[in-house]
Amino acid sequence: MELDFVIDVVCPWCFVGKRQLDKALDMRPGSVSAVRFRPYQLAPDAPVEGVGRAEYYQKKFGDGPQLEQMRVHLREIGEGLGINFDFEGDCRIANSLDAHRVIRWALSPGKQAEVSDGIMKAYFEDCAFIGDHTLLAEIAGNAGMDAGLVSELLASGQDADLIKAEVAQAQQVGVRGVPMYIFDGKYAVSGAQGEDALAGVMDQIQAQALA
Repeated sequence: MELDFVIDVVCPWCFVGKRQLDKALDMRPGSVSAVRFRPYQLAPDAPVEGVGRAEYYQKKFGDGPQLEQMRVHLREIGEGLGINFDFEGDCRIANSLDAHRVIRWALSPGKQAEVSDGIMKAYFEDCAFIGDHTLLAEIAGNAGMDAGLVSELLASGQDADLIKAEVAQAQQVGVRGVPMYIFDGKYAVSGAQGEDALAGVMDQIQAQALA
């Protein structure tokens, strides 16, 4: 089976979901022949220079206990997945368009998992600004891509319209939140699912194919 994994790299649940997917794939080796990382943007209007995370979350969640409760929960889950969330650092939330462009280019060399993980790790653990082209090229290079070429492509605006069109297409087919797992183009699972749940979905799809 094939899997389209729809994420936004500024979504903490997508980082959790990616690591949970890694574990599920290890549990069911060979079950999924291809994983494609697909773009989504939770804040497509974020400025190029980014927006302060504290300011953004205050506007989105207000001053109630909801935000802190969510962060405590994320930290607890993250610990079991090797994620050390930094929610206290003075971060800026980037417009994720450029990050998604790099992830798109990582498809051909088979480096999407490494690049997406590297980008989310930089933001959520290191409090880095992932709108920085130098940082994005470095992450791509660390994953085995040609960092110089990635830097040139970022400067050129290559594929920006394609990313926007793909995000719009996801919205048109009903994607309203991420992460979203779409198996074989027809079985959709929404939200960060545990590895056991994802492995169970793979089992069900395989059983149906053999029935």
